[in-house]
Amino acid sequence: MSIKLCVPILGSLSLDTDILWLRNPFLKLGFTGDVDFHISTDSFNGKEWSQKNHINTGFYMVKSNNKTIAIFDEWYARKNNSQGLKEQDVLENMKKEGMFKKFGLSVKFLNTVDFSGFCQDSTDVQRVTTVHANCCRTVRAKLLDLTTVLHDWKKFNKNPLSNESFVWSKHIACGNSWNS
Repeated sequence: MSIKLCVPILGSLSLDTDILWLRNPFLKLGFTGDVDFHISTDSFNGKEWSQKNHINTGFYMVKSNNKTIAIFDEWYARKNNSQGLKEQDVLENMKKEGMFKKFGLSVKFLNTVDFSGFCQDSTDVQRVTTVHANCCRTVRAKLLDLTTVLHDWKKFNKNPLSNESFVWSKHIACGNSWNS
């Protein structure tokens, strides 16, 4: 389930309930007029405009305009008519079909260094803004490992100069959640 927060001028921001905000993400999104859709990724391929990035709908920001309204109408119509697919899978399929291009959307895929997740941890604690418990099967496992992330974050903030030696704890509960 996603929580939608209205950002009157910009459109909307969506995020799952399994994401931690460590810093203000708006400072990293760049509110230029040419980006319609900022979206997080499971693993970032190094190219923010590459349609080959695998999307993750745990965090996205959308500028409200006719193009984004049209893509959301199509996305939710398809989601409502799909059996066994999550909303993220439906949007990923639409991306692969070239729907972003068809609707004329400018989509920026977010670097996991800034918008981290359990699929691909941020490599720079000085830059990480959000951490999403993606690539995890159960709510219990997400909660346990996000709690560990919060402890890591608090430990880092006690000594922010320790960036050179900082390493995120392993996501043990999420890793084990696939075995049950």
